[in-house]
Amino acid sequence: MDFNDSESEAKFRAEVREWLAENAPKFTAEAFRAREGGDTLDPIKLAKAWQGCKADAGYACLLWPKEYGGRGATPMETVIYGQEEAKYPLPGGVFGIGIGMAGPVMMKYATDEQKLRYLPKLLRGEEIWSQLFSEPCAGSDVAGLRTRAIKDGDDWIINGQKVWTSGAHYSDYGIIVTRHDPSLPKHMGLTYFFLDMKSPGIEINRIKQISGESNFCEVFFSDVRIPDSQRLGEVGDGWSVALTTLMNERLAVGGASPPDFDEVFDSVCATELESGPAIEDMSVREKLADWYVQSRGIQLTTFRTMTALSRGQTPGPEASIGKLVTAKKRQEIASFTMDLQEMGGVLMENGGAEGSVYQEAYLSSPGGRIAGGTDEILMNIIAERVLGLPPDIRVDKKLPFSQLPTGDA
Repeated sequence: MDFNDSESEAKFRAEVREWLAENAPKFTAEAFRAREGGDTLDPIKLAKAWQGCKADAGYACLLWPKEYGGRGATPMETVIYGQEEAKYPLPGGVFGIGIGMAGPVMMKYATDEQKLRYLPKLLRGEEIWSQLFSEPCAGSDVAGLRTRAIKDGDDWIINGQKVWTSGAHYSDYGIIVTRHDPSLPKHMGLTYFFLDMKSPGIEINRIKQISGESNFCEVFFSDVRIPDSQRLGEVGDGWSVALTTLMNERLAVGGASPPDFDEVFDSVCATELESGPAIEDMSVREKLADWYVQSRGIQLTTFRTMTALSRGQTPGPEASIGKLVTAKKRQEIASFTMDLQEMGGVLMENGGAEGSVYQEAYLSSPGGRIAGGTDEILMNIIAERVLGLPPDIRVDKKLPFSQLPTGDA
């Protein structure tokens, strides 16, 4: 394992650092609000402005081919840029689904004309994409979805419901997997499309979350008509296209979100318990040791991925491992630190201890253990595909979807 940049990688890192130092401070929330005037901040407008700035400089979607606005960079250069940009409090989450999931799928399955139409605008942040997969009866088991697509001449008519769709209310386009033939086994009767989220027949309702946010949405489709030209992959090949999306999703959500070890360590060092400094309490130190080992393990696993990328190799299953560990760790750290804050642990917003970082993480972290694959799904992936253990028994594997038992009886 090589932890060091090559000569060309070191040169690229220096170039990125210099550019970020000059430009990134202009796009923090505080700087943007001051520049725009007023007390309110439009996070979408800020994110689009930063994405456009990156695109102008050639730092948006570095791995993408140049004909779509990318840089044609190496995977390692993409990792380096991500490391350096992460040092600044910058926007950009609204483009995660489009760039991390929709873009790669469009690049593989869309026509050349569609690629030239949609990918450059996606890269520049001019259009936002969402992912329409989960349903009330099809979460972890995506292939259990019931949203129907029926062929009507050169069009398809879609009816059904999706749920937990992040950012649907501000998205311009979406990628969607539907069931076109319920007489086939559940993985075989699926077809995949992209669509305009402003199409007639689409109704979007935001879901109020316990954290106070409402970024998740439920989306209803009532006789939504889309042309067959917006189908991605062959009819009935929707599961294969969906797997391409899910593999990219695992990479997109596998990184650690704060608070992590460094934040909780600083909090512990600044906390006094009745028995003395929290850092001297052995039970506290035991938890810190566990989280340090986990954080260091993920860091070294990331280094392994970087080394593989720099050698032109395909990384292994590190993304699934990273997501499984970091999502649980984030929830544990938030809960533990709120306990340390005692009565202050129940406060949020301006009155909250340490800016409510831990309170917000505590309320949002359960969703992180579901989004992008539940803990149980990831453990199955690791067990079956990494460790080679026997797969779960799947009694529904060859049954037509229409014959699968439901809770209606």
